[in-house]
Amino acid sequence: MKRFSFTTFLILICTFCIGALRVAAEAPSENKSQEVSETDGVPVLTKHLPDYENVANRATYILNPTDLRNALGERPVFDLIDFAGGTEAVTARYPAGTLLIVEYTTPQFSVDADNRIKGRLSELNGQPAIFYRRIGNYNAFIFDGTDAGAANQLLDQIKYEKDVRWLGTDPFALKRAERNFVLQTSDLFISTVMIVLIGIGISGFGGIVFGIAFFFVREQKRAAMETFSDAGGMTRLNLDGFTPEVLPERLLEE
Repeated sequence: MKRFSFTTFLILICTFCIGALRVAAEAPSENKSQEVSETDGVPVLTKHLPDYENVANRATYILNPTDLRNALGERPVFDLIDFAGGTEAVTARYPAGTLLIVEYTTPQFSVDADNRIKGRLSELNGQPAIFYRRIGNYNAFIFDGTDAGAANQLLDQIKYEKDVRWLGTDPFALKRAERNFVLQTSDLFISTVMIVLIGIGISGFGGIVFGIAFFFVREQKRAAMETFSDAGGMTRLNLDGFTPEVLPERLLEE
């Protein structure tokens, strides 16, 4: 009888523990944003909304499927969005439509979701109209929009920005240093060659201009001469009669 009672007690304890664990698993946990601003505590994803300063008061930050449906209602692609593993989302209303940005924690998760979403959108065949684009790890939707041009302009304003910081030694630091060295060396070489070529060009152009100017000056002086003397103005015998007589006043006195 005692053994039976002890066994029953153990069964009750195990049943209670299992039930408690199940309730705890099913209970909604308080999810937290992966990244928040250090200045005001606003999730970084929210600040990546286009024209954030003007839509901040009507933006809704989302961390689970329930909040997603409460904010936007039921949509034909919401069953494809998985919030497991830290997925975040934010939505805001714009003139072009209701924008929803879903951020996945890894590119692979984003790519997998992108393939599923594109398959579903092709099945819907544009009914209802949903504008969609994958931007980095962001999977962006525009609902309730009618103008494709305005929707694409709004999607163009979304910028995927991430600041990756290593907790330890950066394994890519050496590669980046080598790449920077090669780039800086090549830039220095190109700059040096360009400066030398520009200097040669300027020198050549200046020499040509100076030579032409000197040639015209000499030509003007030569044209002003009464007669031509190949002696360069030195004293010579006037055998040909072309050299003018030397004036007496220009001779040295005895």
